[in-house]
Amino acid sequence: MGFVGAIVVIICVFGGFVAAGGQLGPVMHAAPLELVIIFGAALGGFITGNPMKTLKMAGKMAIHSMSAKGPQKEEYVELLQLLFNLFQKFRKEGPQAVEAHIESPDKSDIFTAYPKILKNHHAIDFICDTMKTTLAADLSQYDVDDLLDGDIKAAHAEEHAAQHAIQAIADGLPGLGIVAAVLGIIKTMSHLTEGVEKIGSLVGHALVGTMLGVFLAYGFFGPIATKMLNDIEAEGRFLSVIKAALVALQKGANPNTCVEYARRTISPHERPSFKELEDKLKEKKAA
Repeated sequence: MGFVGAIVVIICVFGGFVAAGGQLGPVMHAAPLELVIIFGAALGGFITGNPMKTLKMAGKMAIHSMSAKGPQKEEYVELLQLLFNLFQKFRKEGPQAVEAHIESPDKSDIFTAYPKILKNHHAIDFICDTMKTTLAADLSQYDVDDLLDGDIKAAHAEEHAAQHAIQAIADGLPGLGIVAAVLGIIKTMSHLTEGVEKIGSLVGHALVGTMLGVFLAYGFFGPIATKMLNDIEAEGRFLSVIKAALVALQKGANPNTCVEYARRTISPHERPSFKELEDKLKEKKAA
């Protein structure tokens, strides 16, 4: 929906301007150089304030945010089914039975049955690495809880840094727009003897800088930074669902109870009902 929102912003702002009798010609004429000043300063600050890994991640996440929807109900259902089947094998056949699955999930019939989850490499590593650790060491449920909390926090630290970098651009753009406008006014001062029409044109060009700074900050970069934050939180909720199931497993709960712990952690909008999940598990078992 990000691209749809961007189109709505452009149409409403410039469409409203034209509908009110404004002329886009002066705006289009002034915009290129004003954008060089504004974007150039923003890019310079962006590079100065962030390491290369943050720059790359910020760009990747910003592009992804324009089309990403976050985990949907179907993905949560698949996740719960995968966890149930994996835990069921662990409970019935013992630790050795799941070792091959968690060592090579891309070759596992349990994991490959859920391609949407298999594509989420972070989630797969989260499941497999935790089960490898719990099989190799005698950990309590509290140890596993702390381990997974630390993993989730570390996983999102770099993503939050990238999101903050984009938010910093959004916060700085209005000020950089004023810089561009002030430079335009300085230029205007050297043309005071050339008549009202010339001065009016130059002042109009200068004001385009202020407009573009505010427009880009609140119409594009601010919303993108907000969407990036929402995406990070959505991914965090997805990992929290896995965490709830793994901690329940470490407590000694049966697979059905583990999955129920996980289901209750899902946001109500995406959460399948108890009956829906029960039916899905039965369907998969029958298949």
